Amino acid sequence: MTAREIADRLLAARRTGRPFAAAPADGPADEAGALAAQALVAAGAGPAGAFKTGRKTADAAPLMAPILASVVHGTGAVIAGGRLRGVELEVGFRLERPAPDPDDPDFIAKLRGCLVALPAIEIVESRFEDMDAAGPLWKLADNQSNGALVLGEPVADWSALPLAAPVLRLEIAGEVVQEGPTPAPGGDPFATFAAFVRRLGGHCGGLAPGLTVITGSLTGMRFTVPGAAVEGRIDGLGTVSCRFA
Repeated sequence: MTAREIADRLLAARRTGRPFAAAPADGPADEAGALAAQALVAAGAGPAGAFKTGRKTADAAPLMAPILASVVHGTGAVIAGGRLRGVELEVGFRLERPAPDPDDPDFIAKLRGCLVALPAIEIVESRFEDMDAAGPLWKLADNQSNGALVLGEPVADWSALPLAAPVLRLEIAGEVVQEGPTPAPGGDPFATFAAFVRRLGGHCGGLAPGLTVITGSLTGMRFTVPGAAVEGRIDGLGTVSCRFA
């Protein structure tokens, strides 16, 4: 399939709420094709209101996926719709002013000064009947299975926090499902964010001031049920919560 055909199927699934069967053989041929489909979905249903990134190791290339502005919420939001409702607690960074040029020799220091940090709950939702069977390139084209994003309050003085292994707590429907110090995927979330900024460029509109980037799940994907309240806490960043209708 072409990127246009892939994007049209994803847009139709978003519009109707009806998932479709997808297999690697009929999806994007490579990462470039998946990213092209992302851009077309963002053009058709966007704009991007946030981004997600992450990597398994500190030397890996960070993934890139937009999160549509229409599904970005503040803490306490009620989340409606969707078949598959997974949640992930993550560290986010919000750009407060334009990012420095990646070629600037002081890029890292200047970038650090442009940010606030915040706790975030990502809602996972797939446009596929079987997300695992679809394969990684289809998932990448589908904005890495993002369904919604809930953002906590920003913290300006974050640089001394131990975000590479933060102490966290995640509670779903009154049950604590994870608690204690947890290594961040790929090591330091800020380093992952910086690598993402270097890579993103103008993809899906680029990273403008006011947009948040989440940096990878600290908890893995935890499933919820209708009516469940979810609350996450990251020491030093505070709490973020939502409820499922």
